[in-house]
Amino acid sequence: MVKQPMPTATERVGIRLPRTSESENLKKIRHTTSHIMAMAVQKLFPKARVTIGPWTENGFYYDFDNPEPFTEKDLKAIKKEMIKIINRKLPVIREQVSREEAKRRIEELGETYKLEILEEIEDPITIYHLGEQWWDLCAGPHVENTGEIDPKAFDLESVAGAYWRGDENNPQLQRIYGTAWETPEQLAEYKRRKEEALRRDHRKLGKELGLFIFSDSVGPGLPLWTPKGTLVRSQLEDFLKQEQLKRGYLPVVTPHIARVDLFKISGHWQNYQEDMFPMMAEDEQAAELEQGFVLKPMNCPFHIQIYKSELRSYRDLPMRLAEFGTVYRYEQSGELGGLTRVRGFTVDDSHLFVTPEQLEEEFHSVVDLILSVFKSLQLTNFKARLSFRDPESDKYIGSDEVWDKAQNAIRHAVQTIGMDYFEAPGEAAFYGPKLDFIFEDVLEREWQLGTVQVDYNLPERFDLVYTAEDGSRQRPVMIHRAPFGSLERLIGILIEQYAGDFPLWLAPIQVRLLPVSDAQLDFVKELAAKMRSLGIRAEADTSRERLGKMIRNGEKQKIPVMAVVGAKELEENTLSIRTRAGGELGAIPVAEVIDKLRDAIASHSDF
Repeated sequence: MVKQPMPTATERVGIRLPRTSESENLKKIRHTTSHIMAMAVQKLFPKARVTIGPWTENGFYYDFDNPEPFTEKDLKAIKKEMIKIINRKLPVIREQVSREEAKRRIEELGETYKLEILEEIEDPITIYHLGEQWWDLCAGPHVENTGEIDPKAFDLESVAGAYWRGDENNPQLQRIYGTAWETPEQLAEYKRRKEEALRRDHRKLGKELGLFIFSDSVGPGLPLWTPKGTLVRSQLEDFLKQEQLKRGYLPVVTPHIARVDLFKISGHWQNYQEDMFPMMAEDEQAAELEQGFVLKPMNCPFHIQIYKSELRSYRDLPMRLAEFGTVYRYEQSGELGGLTRVRGFTVDDSHLFVTPEQLEEEFHSVVDLILSVFKSLQLTNFKARLSFRDPESDKYIGSDEVWDKAQNAIRHAVQTIGMDYFEAPGEAAFYGPKLDFIFEDVLEREWQLGTVQVDYNLPERFDLVYTAEDGSRQRPVMIHRAPFGSLERLIGILIEQYAGDFPLWLAPIQVRLLPVSDAQLDFVKELAAKMRSLGIRAEADTSRERLGKMIRNGEKQKIPVMAVVGAKELEENTLSIRTRAGGELGAIPVAEVIDKLRDAIASHSDF
């Protein structure tokens, strides 16, 4: 299949909300609206100094240095002033000036942040004016005049703190976020989706459903899994482990820390150190010599050591080592977000050591596994991104020849499979290109989940070999793969995708038995125990609440199946079944309910 241009968001019935990168007109609207906002802020707050004001995929923001914090009341006043500017239909005028002239004008205004920006931008230096009242350094693009902005199609959303240049050692600024659209209908749909996103927010639902917590005493970005959340994690792990065993993967377990030297060989220490936790050294001398231990940011160097522990033959390959390995990344506090951005997370990691001749077949098998996983999780709306090296960047290790070989191998593999894909230069790992699966959720937000990487570099750096059929020593190729990616991120995404209503096989509590009165209490307790012994996650409601309250509680906790037991059901050995998927199903014999539950759980289907 031929290479496709980068795909846009899936067309849905109703109003489509294009991203800024998909629409040149939206780019102009949002860039101009950010300037209008900055002009309004500086009119209302003369002491405010401006910094940067780019567009985002759904809107724009501007960072300000203002003596006093902006309030919700201030946002309303700023928006009102913006509407006045829009209605004045001020021309948006581009002016090209010399660097010296730009510096003179900036100094005249006292905009110290703009002086820093000026030092970094390349010629030509362009300024955009809103009428004769306000201007800013900018490369564009913009609309012709402010009247092209629909005053009913934009809004100011929130204020947040942001360090200048993203460095916590720099002054803290105030960032005002806004959104702007072509029509009021688009704005209304955007707001509706934001409300839906809040309803589905995995942080909110995770707390309500009792799945995980965060503790200040433990630290930010380090989730603690409750029994219910651990059940969900365990189900996902067990599911993938069984699939991997069927496909010839070998389970391994590796430590959480290692010597710095290991990561010097892999290149992580030189190329990834800012994302790693600081080194642990015994004393100052060891620290100076960089002799110490670090928390692992990735599992691959450990799996490589297992491969290297003995000389391998071509008959041993492919060797597929798999681990649910917890890794640690030193994310900035401001970048953390629930389960989707954490400091300690578990990767369903595997590293395949293959001969060059086996590479394409193994790559296909990995992709087949990932697609099978997505199908079981009911994740259908995804696209394939070929994350390649940016040839202008120096952050990658290895020769051009090795990179070309790896990138061509991935491109040829996806073409042979027949997948639609797009290429993304600059998104590769520092040691090799990747095939990333980009999932689009029900709110058209994109998330990276599964990934497959082809790596010729680490086998070279670690001097990996195998004995070929002719007795010579040859270099294997590595495939790095993770169908889930981060287990934490996956669960966060699944919570939001399902709105907390997990499919039966994943739900932490699959069945709740509801006794109408105390006369049925012993029966439901015994039946719940029997179901648990048969692999069904069942519990008896012993709250002694009225039936209606028990049902409402079960619905709030999103229990997939509820079984009511009254006097009649007890006498007839039946259960009155109520499911979230099918509603009221009536009275069904107990044995039949158990059989149906076991079949549905095993087949990953509804009851």
